[in-house]
Amino acid sequence: MPIEIKVPTVGESITSGLLGVWNKPDGAYVKTGEPIFEIETDKVTAEVVAESSGILKHLAKAGDTVQIGQVVASIDDKAPAPAEAAPKKEEANGTAKASRAEAAAPVAAAKGKNAADLSPAVRYQTEEKGINPASITGTGKDGRILKGDVLAIESAKAAATGKSDVGEVTVAPAKSTGERTTRKKMTPLRQKIGARLLSAQQETAHLTTFNEVDVSNIMALRTKFQDRFVKKNEVKLGFMSFFVKAVVHALKTVPAINTRLDGDEIVQNHFYDIGCAISTEKGLLVPVLRDADQLSFAGIEKAIGNYAKKARDGKIQLSDLEGGVFTITNGGVFGSLLSTPILNPPQCGILGMHTIQERPVAISGRVEIRPMMYLALTYDHRLVDGREAVTFLSTIKEVVENPAAVLLEI
Repeated sequence: MPIEIKVPTVGESITSGLLGVWNKPDGAYVKTGEPIFEIETDKVTAEVVAESSGILKHLAKAGDTVQIGQVVASIDDKAPAPAEAAPKKEEANGTAKASRAEAAAPVAAAKGKNAADLSPAVRYQTEEKGINPASITGTGKDGRILKGDVLAIESAKAAATGKSDVGEVTVAPAKSTGERTTRKKMTPLRQKIGARLLSAQQETAHLTTFNEVDVSNIMALRTKFQDRFVKKNEVKLGFMSFFVKAVVHALKTVPAINTRLDGDEIVQNHFYDIGCAISTEKGLLVPVLRDADQLSFAGIEKAIGNYAKKARDGKIQLSDLEGGVFTITNGGVFGSLLSTPILNPPQCGILGMHTIQERPVAISGRVEIRPMMYLALTYDHRLVDGREAVTFLSTIKEVVENPAAVLLEI
């Protein structure tokens, strides 16, 4: 009997999801371990791989809402591989086979050079479509090629030819008949994000206070020690580790921010699990740095880097997102000068970082040009008073402007 492919369990509280995209078409021959489809839930996106080699049969369409445990495909593991099934056809199409081999050659060559840099999904997409990874401009961190980069090339081809084999949920390009809009169903993740944001605004007494911080000393430290830091830790020293350290210090200084509301009781947290927002193609995810107070600068940078990689590759787990006592979001990476972040309930505080701009500031009676960043703290006024919120943000400013204080624990 064919092997049944079921929607996997991705979390105790998750009962359904959206079949996002088929990576292999109906009737295709798949190999063990190849990604065959993605399941999108209201919290994570999971990639499902083939359990065995054989002929794939779709039992659900991309875009369908499916239940956990539902059979959405089958694999006929008794079916022979294409080369075994039709040797004469391969001989008759020798020219086509040679062409495919020539097209695959640069892919194999590029794969041999930087295979470690390609996720399984990206490797499969480039090999399947005969695209040389070396010809793709990656939009991920450090130029890493994302699956979306490969799909973008296919979309561009589709726009030129009017055809698309990217996936059934891909929005077709507007036709030349005058079509001015297209529609696509909201993913469960996007629906969940929208519901949580709306709930946060309606059910909390949110208020935002602002300050600005001079990041000259952080920039000087990064310039002075970056090479030694990378050599020792194999990871770059970024800005986020400084702000995580500053937030932990501020939470210890103003414990009222490290609380949550449970009915008519205030729950005081005595641990420091800090959420760091990461933007993905699917939406905003907030993986949590566990016990951030015990992590070194290198430990923080490595943890954030690992989460970012997992998010890009669709490997984030529900356990990565659960919990957290406070969130940091950095709109500055997209050029945001100032914004008011929305709370991530049940947390009662979130820090918004913004883009760094050189601005004239008064220093000891003189005007100097300094790299400045606006900070925004949104808090739940039911739990936190203005004095505490301002003190918290001022503490972050003090630590960021004098990072040596973190190392001296003063």
